[in-house]
Amino acid sequence: MNAMAAWWNGDWKRLLGASVSSTYFIYYASTPNDWHFIDYVDLIIHEAGHLVFLPFGEFIHILGGSLFQTIFPLLYVGYFYFKKDLFSSALLLFWVGVNLINVSVYAADAQLMQLPLLGGDSVIHDWNYILGYTHTIQYAPQIASCIYGMGVLLVGVAAIVAMYSSQHRPVAAR
Repeated sequence: MNAMAAWWNGDWKRLLGASVSSTYFIYYASTPNDWHFIDYVDLIIHEAGHLVFLPFGEFIHILGGSLFQTIFPLLYVGYFYFKKDLFSSALLLFWVGVNLINVSVYAADAQLMQLPLLGGDSVIHDWNYILGYTHTIQYAPQIASCIYGMGVLLVGVAAIVAMYSSQHRPVAAR
């Protein structure tokens, strides 16, 4: 067995998938204010979150959109992690990261409220309400930056784990 074969215990398709995913999600993280194709899916999940959390009172109902947008892919990360499928878990961790980045854009808009919202001007701006309710609206830029930072961190971790797990899989998992 040559040195390359001894090092390589992976799958070139997984490595390609990890590379393409890493490239796309790093691009997403560097262009948070642009609309990306994954945002269509995330918007549907966000809106569903409002319905899921409707029974828990007004504050949780409004927070529920951003919360569910983050929790939904996180459930799948956990599922694949406990199934010992680190590669799939890492790919879904990208999704959690970009959802946090997406939420950070919404939170950053809490004061100016310039983002177009479903329903137009007659709907509540989630993050204006959330930060107003908690008396932290003056900290919207800092809160948004923290959420963005967590999202970028998760995208970076996902890239590292996806690349690693594409090359170093247990032989039994093949």
